Amino acid sequence: MRYNVYIVMNSPPKKVYRIPDDPRVEVTGSDIQRRHPRSYFEWKTLKRWGKLPEWEWQSPGYLLREAREASGLTQTALAGRLGVSQQAVAQAERWDSNPTIGFVDAWARRLNGRLCLDIELSNIND
Repeated sequence: MRYNVYIVMNSPPKKVYRIPDDPRVEVTGSDIQRRHPRSYFEWKTLKRWGKLPEWEWQSPGYLLREAREASGLTQTALAGRLGVSQQAVAQAERWDSNPTIGFVDAWARRLNGRLCLDIELSNIND
């Protein structure tokens, strides 16, 4: 079996992904169980490549960090705008954070953005 090897640089420690080149090997999201959260760099890279599983795409903390970085603010600067400590911002940006809608809305407004929340319901009775 041959493998294509992709090395992601600029991230200590260096991550190596081995993707099987054999079409008989099929790996689905249900076959893989994560025992620990991805690093932010790994999450962001896989998202950019379109290789991030759908169930991992919406980590609230990483989405908050992505928005802050896109706005060009540091954690300290955003903390000043929110009226919280830098540590509170860092905690909100963790993989397993569970921020309230009010906090996320305040975060978005301090970044000169707005919070959009969509809920799509399917009609079960059809």
